[in-house]
Amino acid sequence: MTLRRRLTLAYVGFFAIALIALDIGLYLIVRQALYSSIDSDLERGAQYLQDGFTSSNEQLRASNNQRLKDYFGANSFILTEQTISGFDATNLKFQVYQPNGELVAKSPNVQYTIHVDDALLDQALIGQDILSTIDNPKVRTRQLLQPLLFRGQVVGALQLTHSLRDTDFALRLLLYVLLGGGAIVLLTAARGGAWLTRAAFKPIDEVTRTAQSIVRAEDLSRRVPVPTAPDELQRLTTTVNDLLARLEGLFSAQRRFVADVSHELRTPLAAMQGNLEVLDRGAARDPELLAESLADMRREVARLIRMANDLLLLAQSEAGVQLRDEPIELDTLLLEVHRDLRPLAGDVQLRLGHEDQIIVQGDRDRIKQALLNLGINALQHTPSGGTVTLGLARQDEYAALSVTDSGNGIAATDLPYIFDRFYRADRSRSRHQGGAGLGLAIVKWVAEAHSGRVEVTSDLGSGSQFSLLLPLKVDDASELQFAHKTALPS
Repeated sequence: MTLRRRLTLAYVGFFAIALIALDIGLYLIVRQALYSSIDSDLERGAQYLQDGFTSSNEQLRASNNQRLKDYFGANSFILTEQTISGFDATNLKFQVYQPNGELVAKSPNVQYTIHVDDALLDQALIGQDILSTIDNPKVRTRQLLQPLLFRGQVVGALQLTHSLRDTDFALRLLLYVLLGGGAIVLLTAARGGAWLTRAAFKPIDEVTRTAQSIVRAEDLSRRVPVPTAPDELQRLTTTVNDLLARLEGLFSAQRRFVADVSHELRTPLAAMQGNLEVLDRGAARDPELLAESLADMRREVARLIRMANDLLLLAQSEAGVQLRDEPIELDTLLLEVHRDLRPLAGDVQLRLGHEDQIIVQGDRDRIKQALLNLGINALQHTPSGGTVTLGLARQDEYAALSVTDSGNGIAATDLPYIFDRFYRADRSRSRHQGGAGLGLAIVKWVAEAHSGRVEVTSDLGSGSQFSLLLPLKVDDASELQFAHKTALPS
């Protein structure tokens, strides 16, 4: 079952439960109101009879007619014609019983004697008011039994009844209306719910179709149309488009990466193949050519090894490899890098600049590799007679390892991309003179892996300065801040 159909059924189900509860409540409220109205009529009728009975008998007691007084002594149930006729225009009927249960009076609209339950009559004769329903097969009747009082004494019982025929008919009609109307409302809700879910899922269906077409056509440049309404669907489509843009960027980067790696590998392999062909044509018998070919092949093999190591390191960085966390004396590390770079300097002057004593936490080998990459990069881009300076200084809460050269500098348009893999700011340089374009990418990863960063400032013709910023230890940073505060003039 589709999600759209499940949502429609759930919507109709909840609506049906609410509608049934509403209908039941409405039916019970109307029923209670009708029964309460009938009971009120019965009570008012009983009070009317009680008042008429009391008035007529009090008048008889006050009369000077001895004959009527003698009659009163024999028959205490005196109701005036006016009192009795007051029930002609109502749906109420009454009967009056003596304490012995004998029926002595009834209203003119009583066509046949209404049966009274002896047990209920006995309760009324002892002073209780009883409301009940008589379930007659022909006509259901609401009944009130009440004691008939005179001067505080029970002298009989009143039975008032009200037919429930009209009430039951009204309640049945209400029930039919609620059931029929509820069925119509549920059908309308089902159609409306289906329409609403179809309209709500239309953008989602469009997202699905777009994603399927992207999968079939392998075209990540396509985007899902964004709804104009600022709702959840707009956020969903925006997120999907952002995801597609991200995937397109990753796939493009992957294609460029594969192409660049293939090109980088092809160059040393082609050089090695050329040297092998030279040897095959007889250079092996010439010691000078043999030595030159072997030197070239060793150089290309070393280059392939460096490239493989750099690619492996970058792959480990993406896999989230765990770095070591140990104290590192950066001044000692800087001296080691200076010694390692001196054989590569050639005609470039390599020197040490400002050098503080700083200890940081991190992976010593990775930081040394990053600093070596910066140094090699500076030496490669500095012409003969130029200088490359290595330095170490505190910079706010960071230790700054800097490499400054007097080379040609980097154009402002190239600066945002120099840390990308295989990117070369100086495209005129050959691949034999320069690296594979992975060194600065490794430097950036090492800095970020140590919660630091790498900064570069450069102007064309004025050289460049790369700074590897590593966070100081907490105690060193606190000590530095304290030193700055105490150095302020009072």
